[in-house]
Amino acid sequence: MRESTTPAAARLLVDCLIEQGCDRVFTVPGESFLQVLDGLGQQSTIDVVTCRQEGGVAFMACADGAMTGRPGVAFVTRGPGATNASIGVHVAMQDSQPMLLFVGDVDSEMRDREGFQEVDFAAFFGPIAKWAARIDSADRIPEYVARAYSTAISGRPGPVVLALPEDMLSRETEAKPRPRVEAPAQAPCPDAMQAMMALIGDAASPVAIIGGAGWNAKAREYFQIFAERLAIPVATAFRRQDAIAPSSKVYAGNLGYGPNPKLVERVRNADLILAVGARLGEATTDGYTVPQITAPDRKLIHVHPDPNELGRVYPADLAICAGMAEFAESAALWDDGDAIDFDAGAAAHAEWEAWATAHPNGHPLDMGQAVQFMRDTLPADTIVCNGAGNFAGWWHRYWRYAGYPSQLAPTCGAMGYGVPAAVAAALRHPERTVVAVAGDGDFMMNAQELATAVQHGANLMVIVVDNGAYGTIRMHQEREFPGEERISATRLANPDFAAMAEAFGGWSARADTTEAFKDALVAAQGRSGLRLIHCRIDIEQLAASGASVSGLRSR
Repeated sequence: MRESTTPAAARLLVDCLIEQGCDRVFTVPGESFLQVLDGLGQQSTIDVVTCRQEGGVAFMACADGAMTGRPGVAFVTRGPGATNASIGVHVAMQDSQPMLLFVGDVDSEMRDREGFQEVDFAAFFGPIAKWAARIDSADRIPEYVARAYSTAISGRPGPVVLALPEDMLSRETEAKPRPRVEAPAQAPCPDAMQAMMALIGDAASPVAIIGGAGWNAKAREYFQIFAERLAIPVATAFRRQDAIAPSSKVYAGNLGYGPNPKLVERVRNADLILAVGARLGEATTDGYTVPQITAPDRKLIHVHPDPNELGRVYPADLAICAGMAEFAESAALWDDGDAIDFDAGAAAHAEWEAWATAHPNGHPLDMGQAVQFMRDTLPADTIVCNGAGNFAGWWHRYWRYAGYPSQLAPTCGAMGYGVPAAVAAALRHPERTVVAVAGDGDFMMNAQELATAVQHGANLMVIVVDNGAYGTIRMHQEREFPGEERISATRLANPDFAAMAEAFGGWSARADTTEAFKDALVAAQGRSGLRLIHCRIDIEQLAASGASVSGLRSR
């Protein structure tokens, strides 16, 4: 058999990714992009992570983008592969995270005949991606890849989908990769900053809501300096709790589902809202009611990197289009000679401290006490990953997201995100402790990715909270249709999750009591590789988490 070489087009695509700084891709292999797989196998710059289902692939890429600020990269095959991966594209879009999904596509000559696994990917992904296109010319691969990176990281970050016709990947080309692209610098206008400080100076009870598109470590550091200088209470948007250090004397807690009622009242009664990075979406604002979309006695300053988000839902009295880091640095260094000190941040922080301290609830396995023990036992910069469900309320309320990044959780309420995100985090940050927390229904959405974790040597801990039900939907069900006889479709017959982890090659323990959980956590911390703790709790403990999940598609 003659020795074959990787086709030029496929080599070029891999070289373009390397030029853009890609060092890892996630994939389920498919025959539609064999040429790219061959090209990836002939180089050592990009780590190839082989996954077990395309939903896990896309979640890992989304999480990787959230951690690096560069697009997480995924490769899947056409038809079933692409449709499975669509959930990760949806999450990346609603979470404003940079991601690049490559889809192997049908041969150009087969197009528009509804060939084997054919889908019009531009039409399919168009509504849930920033850009979806097809590369028909091998010579234009550098153009498309560079544009994909630029689109994914500019303005409001998000996902890009590129279809790769099978025959195009086999063509000859002499094109060369384009240079690495960076997000455009977006410094705030000095006049806008002056206007912002004037509005803040005129306020009596302002509140900041932060975290979201383009937030990074620099934005976190500088905004904290700014907020602490003014002593303005700072709330984080839904599942953006690592946007400020929880130890900050002005951190007031998180908005979303199950917030501190005292924080809700602060936001409701604020005469000025300073929203930085947050879209002010449905979850953060409790259905666009906290704060109200319009209020005659309240001002809104909205800072966002994408002009299309400014004024989209909430009319702003002052709209500032700027990058998060650039804005935060300008705010921290701003000095107009007038000292502003509201002295409300400390009181709001004390209210959060009281709210975020767990008290015994009388259940054999008290999850509030369990999370508090985790806080006392694991490193402060532990990365906590979760999908959707009522179980997450314990961590949202009682965990301290001290590091950055340290919270990987889908703001769009997608189930099955936690385990894949934890795999991506463990590979990206092998020096840090990574924990996936999942409900039983949530865990089973992507439990197969435990195999990926073991195969690639990821060190991660998984905590499965098992109540034998789709608990959030059960809670809604009991509220809307009370009575045991009205319970429908929410009961679950679960496997032995501890035995399941051992079957994948991991270590496991079971916990039915708080003390058993503590013992298991200590034992798990002293080990490496995959570790899973199967927590079995009473369905009635749901409400004790303090979670209120009205409107969230989760379990």
